[in-house]
Amino acid sequence: MRHAAALLLLCAWASTASAHHSFSAEFDINKPVTLTGAVTMIRWSNPHGWIYIDVKGTDGKVVNWAFETAAANQLYRRGWRPDDLPVGAQVTIEGWLARNGSPTANSGKVTLADGKQLFAGATTPDDKK
Repeated sequence: MRHAAALLLLCAWASTASAHHSFSAEFDINKPVTLTGAVTMIRWSNPHGWIYIDVKGTDGKVVNWAFETAAANQLYRRGWRPDDLPVGAQVTIEGWLARNGSPTANSGKVTLADGKQLFAGATTPDDKK
């Protein structure tokens, strides 16, 4: 019985650990990015939330970017509320580009149209090295 319980706990821990990733595995601390666009969706989820924004490039083409944030409960403790980023709201997000070249980044600071700034990252950049 003890072995079965230990095996069950080990499997549960392993699946949780593998679901999470290190910053440097997916994002490049040496490639900061700052983008401004309109919010298309925000996902309050764990272990990371996501902010999606439409960014218009210099060529006029609109690209939907995905910005990883801290977990929903961390955002809430930092003062975020789901209605802070309604669809269509203009935001500027500072972060770090994904290593795979997709329009994905890890977010740091989010600046709302009224100038209010919210920290969205899981840790500070220095902690992610």
